[in-house]
Amino acid sequence: MFDFVRKHTKVMMFLMFLLIIPAFVLVGINGFRSMSAGGETVAKVGSLSIDQAEWDAAHKSEVDRMRASMPNIDPKLLDSPQAKYVTLERLVREHVLSEAANRLHLTTTDARLARELQQNPTIAAMRGPDGRIDIERYRQLAASQGLTTEGLEQRVRNDLTLRQLESGIQDTALATAAQANVSLNAFFERRDVQMANFVPADYEASVQPSAADLEAYYQAHPTLFQAPESASVDYVVLDLDSIKKSVSVSADDVKSYYEQNAERLSGKEERRARHILINAPKDMPAAQREQAKAHALDLLAQVRKSPESFADVAKKNSQDSGSAPNGGDLDFFARGAMVKPFEDAVFSMKKGDISELVESDFGYHIIQLTDIRAPKQKSLDELRAGIEADLRTQMAQHKFAELAETFTNTVYEQSDSLQAVADKLKLEIRHATEVTRVPNASIVGVLSNRKLLTAVFSADAIEKKHNTEAIETGPNQLASARIAQYSPAHLLPLDQVRKDVQSRLVAQRALERAVQDGTDKLAAWKQHPEQAKLPVSASVSRDQAKSFAPELLDAVMRADVASTPAWVGVNLGSKGYAVVRINQVSPRAAPPEATAKQERAQYTQWLAQAENQAYLEYLKTRYKAQVKVAKPGPMAALPSSEAP
Repeated sequence: MFDFVRKHTKVMMFLMFLLIIPAFVLVGINGFRSMSAGGETVAKVGSLSIDQAEWDAAHKSEVDRMRASMPNIDPKLLDSPQAKYVTLERLVREHVLSEAANRLHLTTTDARLARELQQNPTIAAMRGPDGRIDIERYRQLAASQGLTTEGLEQRVRNDLTLRQLESGIQDTALATAAQANVSLNAFFERRDVQMANFVPADYEASVQPSAADLEAYYQAHPTLFQAPESASVDYVVLDLDSIKKSVSVSADDVKSYYEQNAERLSGKEERRARHILINAPKDMPAAQREQAKAHALDLLAQVRKSPESFADVAKKNSQDSGSAPNGGDLDFFARGAMVKPFEDAVFSMKKGDISELVESDFGYHIIQLTDIRAPKQKSLDELRAGIEADLRTQMAQHKFAELAETFTNTVYEQSDSLQAVADKLKLEIRHATEVTRVPNASIVGVLSNRKLLTAVFSADAIEKKHNTEAIETGPNQLASARIAQYSPAHLLPLDQVRKDVQSRLVAQRALERAVQDGTDKLAAWKQHPEQAKLPVSASVSRDQAKSFAPELLDAVMRADVASTPAWVGVNLGSKGYAVVRINQVSPRAAPPEATAKQERAQYTQWLAQAENQAYLEYLKTRYKAQVKVAKPGPMAALPSSEAP
């Protein structure tokens, strides 16, 4: 066969040309791209599909951003199904708004983009003394987000365009006083109520199901008493920790790194200063700002004439209430602790200098530099452990990129076992039992990753016991797993689940009796109010719910009170039934004008948010947005310890 190919190369190339070119014509390049796209479709906006890979990439970007801004955040919160679903909803929202912006021909000009980038504090910090941006640092900022500088600017441009679309709704919201008062009066209205609760627990003792009842309930609800499908799983993980074990750092590497970075590793220079602040915020009227500046100039002349009086002048005149009592002393601080104009001035001064007038967003500063504390350079021995750890991490990151392809190819090419990849890359084969398709809330690590579990419980992995493909389960982390033993979902024997069956049946019948008793009492008390045995009344409103459940409070506040007393019966689901008598309605007292004005402004803000949400829902319907992933329930409490 191969000899034929070698001898008839031109013929084979011609045949391939005939086969491939029509395919491109019929399917198109985008069609081929879609064939290799990143997994199943998780959402759609019109004809545009959002696949698993795009979702994963967007969530990874969001996690990186959150970790950068909040280093101490619990990683389990960011990796939860709830957090991932929020990212998916944001993706759908962005695509819907982008579609609307395109239809409306909305764009962001280069001038508007430039102004936004200039105002960005992160980018502003990259400017040198000459006002130019450090291009290398700018490229690094873009690369940290997985983008080129052009990609970063396009992202900002897109965000501005979407903001333009939403501001057309939010910034035009208008609420009159009469309109606001209708809602605010209802919100603050108070109702005096008495309530009787009919709790299922009070009826459980009277429920005595027979063996036949238990059998019937068991047969009628088989899904409640199933053992879910589960598997014993072998898996391997390629991550920085596993690579670090094979990385060695030489003494020469440590010494070279120390010599190049000793100053940085030893800490930052700190400076101590006093200052006098004369408040002059940017929104202050121009005439008042000029007066403030003139006053600051007078004080500057005074301390220049007598530098030793700086502390006394600061005590008497500085409008910084935090430092004035201490003679304006700000103690030691490093770069990054103060606003930029203040910091630039301080770190350009010599000890004992008094600055010119320094203007910031707070006003006008007069600064006296009182001390400089240079960091003490640490020895190589003091820094050795930290340097070795840093170098080991850097080397592991570089090596990960090299080994990722080997890992991916090996688990695929030798799919009947994980031993080959474990031997080749010196990885540990780990084992886990009772792994389920939906991870238990207490499970952490790669086996809590839904994408990996979907692959583990795929038909190929179950039937043929093949390795899963290499799955990216986190930053710098790949995993592959295979099923060692599989147990399909099955109905557990009645004898094994009899206590659970009885508990559920008793709870159901107790609830039915509580609801029935509550509805009977409601009907009877309406006819004969004097028979009602109710506790002392309590006053409730929407802003002071006390211990009322949301559904109960809503029913009480919605009840018709044209005549009082008024009666309301509320089914509380699994909590039973409540009967409420509303004795009196107290209208909202008229608030002071300042409070009323503030409340109307808050109401207008709520209205703007509601209108914006309604507009988004309209766009989702118009552009046929669909989320194909089930929304997860509320997040359970985090476990106190991690599973092994």
